Amino acid sequence: MDVLWRGEPATVREVARRLGKRRAYTTVMTTLDRLHRKGLVARAKEGNAFRYRAALTRDQFHRALVESAVSTLLSKSTDPVLAGFVDAAVSVDEKNLARLERLIAKKRRGS
Repeated sequence: MDVLWRGEPATVREVARRLGKRRAYTTVMTTLDRLHRKGLVARAKEGNAFRYRAALTRDQFHRALVESAVSTLLSKSTDPVLAGFVDAAVSVDEKNLARLERLIAKKRRGS
């Protein structure tokens, strides 16, 4: 995903070349196909090849990833999960607590 987020849409061969370290073409092709089936990359036919691009921005991807993981955990145990999330957010940066408060207030206003 980093390769697609950093640059223009690319073919399998171009992605493999950008990854370097002798990445196998078929491995890159299989990975891009799986990412396409999951809706994480989009592709357009260009001659005999597909040109791939990220379907989500990095921020959209991170949000979707967190929403998926947290919602799964919340369905099993609400208070410990929320407490853990707040603790993790604060341990990264104390200002995250104020950010969370603003996001909660905005959500309550319906925005």
